[in-house]
Amino acid sequence: MPPRVVFSADEAESRAAKGEAVILVRIEPSPEDIHGMRAARGILTTRGGMTSHAAVVARGMGRPCVAGAGGITVDYGAQTLSAGGQVVRAGEIITLDGSTGEVFLGAVPMQEPQLSGDFATLMGWADRFRRLKVRTNAETPLDAETARKFGAEGIGLCRTEHMFFDPNRIGAVRQMILAHDEAGRRAALEKLLPFQREDFIALFRIMAGLPVTIRLLDPPLHEFLPHGPQEIAEVAQAMGQDPAVLERRVAELAEANPMLGHRGCRLGITYPEIYEMQARAIFEGALAVAAETGKPPVPEIMIPLVGIKRELEITRAIIEKVAEQVFAEAGRRLEYSIGTMIELPRAALTADAIAEVADFFSFGTNDLTQTTFGLSRDDAGKFLPFYLEKGILARDPFVTLDVEGVGALVRLASEKGRRTRPALKLGICGEHGGDPASIAFCEEVGLDYVSCSPYRVPVARLAAAQAALGAASDRTA
Repeated sequence: MPPRVVFSADEAESRAAKGEAVILVRIEPSPEDIHGMRAARGILTTRGGMTSHAAVVARGMGRPCVAGAGGITVDYGAQTLSAGGQVVRAGEIITLDGSTGEVFLGAVPMQEPQLSGDFATLMGWADRFRRLKVRTNAETPLDAETARKFGAEGIGLCRTEHMFFDPNRIGAVRQMILAHDEAGRRAALEKLLPFQREDFIALFRIMAGLPVTIRLLDPPLHEFLPHGPQEIAEVAQAMGQDPAVLERRVAELAEANPMLGHRGCRLGITYPEIYEMQARAIFEGALAVAAETGKPPVPEIMIPLVGIKRELEITRAIIEKVAEQVFAEAGRRLEYSIGTMIELPRAALTADAIAEVADFFSFGTNDLTQTTFGLSRDDAGKFLPFYLEKGILARDPFVTLDVEGVGALVRLASEKGRRTRPALKLGICGEHGGDPASIAFCEEVGLDYVSCSPYRVPVARLAAAQAALGAASDRTA
């Protein structure tokens, strides 16, 4: 059954429940759209890009996604999308190619991929030769199980904010954000704690003792709030809030440039109770799985957006304090590590100082590319194709790592970090972790692992083997 266009997440879910195939079309997805994204066969957005939230979430789900199709106009009122004089109405058929970013009118013949026995043989050969470990980016049990079937050796990035978008907990998240004092935030966080603990228990079980890197809450808080009068009214009604109050709070949290705003470790420093709740959920979940299975999990807690050593010192102290409280309550301990995501040029330039308080570095090359180039990954699609066409850039830097600029910072941070701490674990968790050319660079720099979306794990395993063989050949030449 060819997929038909729908313009709302609720309709995508209801039609999918009836056995219909749908493609969800949105200008820009909001937290309320997650259930529709799961139900859809594919996702099309007119804003965003290869590493936008919608694209990353879709990739983890194994859904084709064309994000940032700026040449397409979506009209929710008329229930149409249009481009080049062509108009597609709700219920009509389109086909997406998530690899090339193409959108086709009508149904295009497709073929399901087949994983034969030869695939397992090839992967076995690759594993014999590769040096780099291959982990996955995963937040849900389905993502984690899929990645394990493809041979992932742990989780290199668990984006906890994706867990907060779940319909069962978004209400408590919004209560936390709308609270005007610490007491109100803590009351809401108490509601979230059981959910977070169960989240981590599920991931620790699936990974069965393999390392799990958990990034604490990163995005600006306003991302969790509704946008537009209709969404605000709906959420206010569900929460029993005055829409005017909710609208004012949304306005208070709005930022001119949220990517460089109140997010990452800045949230943990201004609202430490958020990171306290997440740390407690991690340690309680890990201890529960250790008692249940006899295989103690290996939690690696990652602090995002650190650019100053003192930021990591403060947030690390918060986590260590919670760890001691949980261990004292349980009468048991377990090993854990605390590190940071290197995603700011300043972090790379001062990596020797940051390594004094970090057990590991994970290069968040999605944001490091943004901050190095001064590009927005959600907006660059409007002009980046012209840069590629005119040869200003040889490749899209959000697809293949820019070795000259971004790569130079990765190399510098690796060298400076290991000068301070020789055993410093180094990995990459941006979407470049599934790109073969970028993986070759990771091998050259001497990173320990790459992490990528579940469905890219086999590609990463093969690319890691090719990179290792290429490096060995260069040494003997």
